[in-house]
Parts: sequence; C-alpha cells; structure tokens
Amino acid sequence: MKIVKASVVLALGILASAGVASSTLAAEGPGTEKHDSYRFVVVPKVVHPWFDKVNQGAQQAAAAIKAQTGSEVEIQYSAPQSANVAQQNEIIERAISTRPDGIIVDLLDPSGNRTVLQEAQEQGIPITLFDSINPEGMNLTTVGSDFCEQAEMAANRLIELLDGQGKVAIMMGVPTAPNHAERARCAQAVFDAHEGIEVVATGVDNDDINTAQQQASAIMQANPDLDGWVASDAAGPVGIGQAIKEADKVGKVQLVGLDDLSQMLVLIKEGVADSSSASRPTMQGYWSVINMWQLATGAITPNHIDTGNVMITPDNVDSFME
Repeated sequence: MKIVKASVVLALGILASAGVASSTLAAEGPGTEKHDSYRFVVVPKVVHPWFDKVNQGAQQAAAAIKAQTGSEVEIQYSAPQSANVAQQNEIIERAISTRPDGIIVDLLDPSGNRTVLQEAQEQGIPITLFDSINPEGMNLTTVGSDFCEQAEMAANRLIELLDGQGKVAIMMGVPTAPNHAERARCAQAVFDAHEGIEVVATGVDNDDINTAQQQASAIMQANPDLDGWVASDAAGPVGIGQAIKEADKVGKVQLVGLDDLSQMLVLIKEGVADSSSASRPTMQGYWSVINMWQLATGAITPNHIDTGNVMITPDNVDSFME
C-alpha cells in the first residue's frame, strides 16, 4: 500500500512540475462538457399507454439530471396517432428542424426509418433507440430488453400451464416492428420444439387493443378448441383478455400476456390471464434520456443498455400496481 501511495504522490508531483493541475486533466476527460439546458425529443411508435410509461421514465430522468447538475432538461414527447412509418418520419423530420440536443426513437420500421435517422446524424443530432434495433449499417445506442427472451418466457409459461399439450395462437403487433416480429418468431420457435403444442392461428393487431379484441374473437370462433394465447405487443393481450371474457372462456383458454399495462395487471388480478412477461418501459425511458444526456456531455456510451424482463404473476402483481 505504501508503494501505491508513493507512486500517486510521484505522479502528481510530475504533473505539477509540468504545470498541469489534476483538476484540469479531469475537466478535459470524456463527459465533462456541461450545458445550462438540454432538450430531448421522444418519438414512440404510436399513441399508447405503454409509451406513456416510457414518457414517465423520461421525465423522471430529466428531474434526476436537474437535481444532480442544476441543468434544465426539457422532454418533448411526440407520438404518431397511428402506427404509420410515414407519420413517424414526419415527426422526426420536424424534430430535426428544431435542432434538439438529441432524439429518442422506437422505430416502426428500421429500413423505412433509416433515411431520416441518417439525416439527423448528418446534422450532428445524436440519436438513441429504445425497444428497437439498429437499421442496417447504423450503430446507435439501443435501450431495452431482450425481445426473444421475453417471448420465450411467455411461451414456456403457457406450455407449462397446458402440461405440454394443446392448441395455441400468437397475436402479432405491427409486423414491420422488429421487436414485435422477433417476439412472434421466438414464441413460434418454442412451440415448434414441443410436439404436443400446435400453433393454429396468428393474429395481427397493429398494436391496437380494439383490433386485438376483434382478431382474438374471430380466431376463437374459428378454433373453438383453442387452449391458449401469447402476444407480441402490449396491446394484444389486453384485447385477447377482453375477447376471452366476452366468449365466457375464462379458465378455459389460458392467456400469458406481455408487459405491464394497468389493463394487463387487472386481467391477472381477475384471473382472466395467468401472467405476463414484461419489459420495463419506465426504465427504458429513464435510461434513454440518461444516455442522451451522456452523449451531450461528450461521454462515450455503450452499444446497448439492457433493462431486463420480469414475469408478473398473481404472486407479485400487486407490486406492479400503481
């Protein structure tokens, strides 16, 4: 220990003799640039309760940054009215024109969003993606959970509920959305690996609860012996749950949901759904803003921030209720 202390003293002495103060060195390191204020634009896929939780997390991060640094942080939240790539790109274009300190996006279609993201980069505007993946050839920080893991958790839970035998259906969200498509693919792969499980139908709800309800009702009418459901988006299981109640099939058709919307939690409390494999949208919003702020200070940020998944069951659902 004495050797280490002597080495530190010697190093500081050399720096001092060279006319360089240690505090100056620290100030010149990554992440030391400071501004009085920051403005970040958050662009989700669509108007949706799940994204309201993302916005809540973003606002929490803004408050935390102000509390720790004194800098004002403005979060501008702007959601497309429908899950439409053209609408989302228009919102991003408008954001670019206002020259924010960063843009946070959940992509509807990586290939369809790529050009506008490149435009932002060309103008020196940093970008962070959440609940999404990078478009081909781009290397932006992504924030979110493992999509495949989340789907596998739900599919395996459903298989356990059915004792490895039964007919099941998968509800897709937005087919072009990489997270929705990946969850559907991974759920299908889990079911395919079990001989006793047959996927008899796949619905598409475009991340809309009413559409999911209509799709689920039609699929259950066409498949009266359906045993269970999983979903690829947060709206899907809420609509499925409503369809199960309307068809008087509570306890007859098993539902393992996705994410932690309040409606989903109520379905678990009511016994309509067994459980839900949930990502953490509030945490995704929080760490997306923290990552943007770090970029604005000149810090080097990670390629990915994993916010994790959790299984919500009747045993722990109360801890997720607001």
